[in-house]
Amino acid sequence: MSNDILIRSGRVIDGLGNEPFSADVLIAGNQISRIGENLSADEGVQVVDATGCTVMPGLIDAHCHISFDEPSSNDELFFHRNREGLAAIIAAANVVKLLRAGVTGFLDADSLFEVGVDLRDAIEAGIVPGPRMSTGGNALLTAAGGTAGRLIPDAGLIGYGKVVGSRDEIVREVRRQIKNGVDWIKVHVTGLTPRQKTVGEQQVWSLAELQLVTDTAHELGVPVVGHCRGASSIRDSALAGFDMILHATHMDEEAFAVVVDRKVPIVPTFTFQANLADYGSAIQATPELQELFRKEIADSAIMLRRAYEAGVPLLCGTESGFSLTPYGEWHYRELEVFVRELGFSTVDAIKAATSEAARGLCLYGETGALAEGCLADVIVVRGDVSQDVTLLAEPSNIEQVILDGRSLQLPELPPRVDPPGWRVAHYGKGILHRGDVK
Repeated sequence: MSNDILIRSGRVIDGLGNEPFSADVLIAGNQISRIGENLSADEGVQVVDATGCTVMPGLIDAHCHISFDEPSSNDELFFHRNREGLAAIIAAANVVKLLRAGVTGFLDADSLFEVGVDLRDAIEAGIVPGPRMSTGGNALLTAAGGTAGRLIPDAGLIGYGKVVGSRDEIVREVRRQIKNGVDWIKVHVTGLTPRQKTVGEQQVWSLAELQLVTDTAHELGVPVVGHCRGASSIRDSALAGFDMILHATHMDEEAFAVVVDRKVPIVPTFTFQANLADYGSAIQATPELQELFRKEIADSAIMLRRAYEAGVPLLCGTESGFSLTPYGEWHYRELEVFVRELGFSTVDAIKAATSEAARGLCLYGETGALAEGCLADVIVVRGDVSQDVTLLAEPSNIEQVILDGRSLQLPELPPRVDPPGWRVAHYGKGILHRGDVK
């Protein structure tokens, strides 16, 4: 019996930025074989009726943290996710949630205990069902810290991060991670320091150190991605030859010029901020914090739009894996933000979440598009996504998920509880002052 699939009568969005069109899609083996009208099918071919549906590439989330398991604080992430085996098992369970949301690929640029490498290998071996995955190891940090500030030690390993100091330590760690099989080297180029005066985060790596990372990784054929929230960090990461930049907020003219010259792909990852800005009251976030995040999006969107118009690729990533961005629920959200804040058309936003986001998988031009010869990672979605990307928000709208040419049957996931010690224990919110008690 043939394993080929013919998807009939759908509204095709090819993921390449072209206008939608009505067509059939024939999948042979693990590739898109033909796209056209009234395609014929051999006996035994599985036929999918896509009438009233959108046929499009599966989403690719270019910024996802599959091993974090939705912490609500750095304290929880660093000091409660302290069991390597459990982190790996829970990550393997969570990855199925991405498939149910129409995600057929994702980049996990850093992970607890470097379990991302093992999870990727288990997915590729067919042991664990999951999307295509590329992964980093431990994020490289300096002693000046990352986004966790003083929680970062002066040396050694904590959570997803490895603190490196000397040139020898940097080279040794990059080579160790590549030996262990990472797809990317990630650098936390910026962090939070107690008395910083810079806008955004403080650059905590020198240009020479960043150059050393890229030289060492590129000599072994591995790309480098940087967490950058601040103008100088964006500029220096681009000058050092970084292959991709996460966030790129607070960009100034100098950084803009270098990014445009080098055409460094950017993953803005606004979903986290947008969720807090729009829905933060549901988790008792202060109005001041909501406004701060809203302003970061609005201010940074101007420069990012200019960079896009100058030819810089923008990719969709959601930072799924935190309490604000739980798995399987918000992978569509960055498209919505691209449309609302960056002025993207829905078709261009889909391109940013599919064919452009394939750069995060190191499979640019090979997946993320409905084009003959591309890998058959396809979703069939009820309704016209070209008119409303939020149709992707509801998993029940995802009629079919086809990964590597195979139609997946995804069961409902059972409810779960947390293992002992996995979450931060709370007595409640706030401090109980005597004067508050009547």
